[in-house]
Amino acid sequence: MMDTSCIMSKDRLEFVGILREALRICTASPRFLILAFLASFPLFCSLLLNELLLQRMFLHTAHFAFDGAFECIASSSSPGIQRCFFLGLKSVLKRWVGEASREVVLMSALYFVIVIPLDLLNTIVFVHNASAIYGGENLPNLRDFLVQPFKRIGFRGPLVTFMYALVLSCLTLLGLVSLASNPVGPSVGPVGVIPGVLFVALFAKYMEWSAIWNTGVVISILEEKHGYIALGVAAYLSRGSKRKGFALMLAFFIWRLALRLSCLYFVGHSEESGFVATIVQVYLVCLGNVVKWSVFMVYYCDCKKRFLEKKIDVEEGKATQPVKS
Repeated sequence: MMDTSCIMSKDRLEFVGILREALRICTASPRFLILAFLASFPLFCSLLLNELLLQRMFLHTAHFAFDGAFECIASSSSPGIQRCFFLGLKSVLKRWVGEASREVVLMSALYFVIVIPLDLLNTIVFVHNASAIYGGENLPNLRDFLVQPFKRIGFRGPLVTFMYALVLSCLTLLGLVSLASNPVGPSVGPVGVIPGVLFVALFAKYMEWSAIWNTGVVISILEEKHGYIALGVAAYLSRGSKRKGFALMLAFFIWRLALRLSCLYFVGHSEESGFVATIVQVYLVCLGNVVKWSVFMVYYCDCKKRFLEKKIDVEEGKATQPVKS
């Protein structure tokens, strides 16, 4: 990893500066993008298959929702909007569990058994090599690009930190889903606004925490700290940079959301254009993954520089204090 002197030689960066520096790393050499694409190809294939299964599940769910609402309206003379909605939702869940459960099991197995390990492998490769480029080292050949990070770092330590971050992320997402499933609106009174407020607050914290978790993964790759220790160090280093971390995660969330919505738009129009759009979406997701981990490597260096500067200021302040006799 970069030593302290190399980190201290870097400039303090804001949101735009971090993005610009990460893009500079990714575009510093065309060979870096070529090597990154070759390293991402297994992940690209697994993500493409996972995305196709996910789209199929979405289409089935939308079809069931339409049929459920239509049956509800047809079976009742004056059902009411809220009653119709919940009856339609019950019908959707019943049909979805019966017909789409196999796809959910297959998609979950594919994601946890194949996608996540490949994602971690790519993360280790990208962070290690982006750190080397950021520190002024030359870009290695393909073999060293893929093998050298694991010789220096190993796999177990980053895996532990990655699993900690994944579990925390899943628990937070479950909280968001549970809040989103609560009815909100005038029909349920002022109390119904509370889940919406809690959802927005938890989503904001999720963006902030995700920046800390990603920084913890970077620390586990660049330093000999793993698991909850790496996450704790990340939380400590980023105390004064939470807004930047929040903004960075929000930018990547909007990027992924825009890609998914655009892809679903083309999928809904025709099967051919939808398949091409899915390939483009997954490719851009993989490319965004390279940029994301370069961003959080730079973000970690910026947070550590800030911490080291404050530490030096404190030590110099103590040194200049008069000694009492």
